[in-house]
Amino acid sequence: MVFAHDTEVSLQAAALLANSGLEPDTMSTVAELDAFYAEFGYTGRRDGDRAELDRVRAVRPALYELLTADRDAAVELVNAMLAEAAAVPRLVRHDVWDWHLHAVEPERDLPVRIVVETAMAMIDVIRSDEMSRLGVCADETCRGVVLDLSRNRSRRFCSTACGNRNAVAAYRARQAKD
Repeated sequence: MVFAHDTEVSLQAAALLANSGLEPDTMSTVAELDAFYAEFGYTGRRDGDRAELDRVRAVRPALYELLTADRDAAVELVNAMLAEAAAVPRLVRHDVWDWHLHAVEPERDLPVRIVVETAMAMIDVIRSDEMSRLGVCADETCRGVVLDLSRNRSRRFCSTACGNRNAVAAYRARQAKD
């Protein structure tokens, strides 16, 4: 594990959410938001309606900008996100999670909690100078966020689909040379 478990989960959730705003849009229904909420173990207030979905969708560009920023720009974005939410970090323990950080109350709007949890996770990335763990997909036709939590830092594609598309293209290029 590169980072604490809650940091990794927050980064994974943020990358998935940021990438969901690219074509094809994969966060367009309340059911998809429900699945996202459950997959990443979010707790606290949940409205479960179209208005909440629209508010979550609205934070995707800010998450994308943060996850693809250079280190100094990421610092500015994190500080602004935390200040705007009036975040106050505290240790909490709930459900299956041992002690970890929350920085806003569970009653706050889900998009606010997503942004703050992402900003808190980025603090760990920035402080440990691990910005190279984040990047943009190596597929020339994609601009998805890549979160590389592998030991050897070998992840280049945002999804299996992009990786497979490039592997097939490379195979065909090799076959054409023969």
